[in-house]
Amino acid sequence: MRRTCDNGIVVLDFETSGMSPDQGDRAIEIGAVLIRKGELVDQFSSLMNPGIRVNGFIEDYTGITNQMLQAAPGATEVITKFAAFIGNYPLVAHNAAFDRRFLDAELNRIRRERQQDFGCSLLVARRPYPDAPNHKLETLIRYKDLPAGTFHRALADAEMTAHLWLQMVADLELTHGLPDASFEMMQKLTKVKKSNVGSYLKQLVKAESRPESLVFSNKNN
Repeated sequence: MRRTCDNGIVVLDFETSGMSPDQGDRAIEIGAVLIRKGELVDQFSSLMNPGIRVNGFIEDYTGITNQMLQAAPGATEVITKFAAFIGNYPLVAHNAAFDRRFLDAELNRIRRERQQDFGCSLLVARRPYPDAPNHKLETLIRYKDLPAGTFHRALADAEMTAHLWLQMVADLELTHGLPDASFEMMQKLTKVKKSNVGSYLKQLVKAESRPESLVFSNKNN
């Protein structure tokens, strides 16, 4: 079976004007990277003029000013280009529920609908890294000594999340002998109780190591 990561996944991050699109908050910056065969092979990055002003807290938190947003391309243009970039690739974000809400809300504004699955690197990280101080992106980057960028800027956060995802894949494969830590497997792992992770991964390794002829024979007996 080919890895989903070989086919490609897109790791993304949104900077936003607030916490909830249901309360009128908008995306103000999008960053994303395409991973294929364990490498970051493409990227998308753009500020986005949401047509509203952001408050001083957001300016200080992200470094994105209202002047920067006024000069940025409009939301429709940016989201249309971003929809083309992500295509049908599976998506990953850190604390994905947040980014998923904003992506779906912005796509809805241009009458598009997301079709692919969304993976959460924060939820996955709780399984291989139970001893981490916490599972915030900044903490995990330092915990695993991964390349760090400017936190709370979309492309840098997406790149760091991508490095974290690849590190988790590598650690699961090395520690547990998994031949294929695919996107689908990582998704399933988030639903496994922490106390059952070891036994679950052993079962996966055992299932992957069976000769196809034996599996075929068992199905027909």
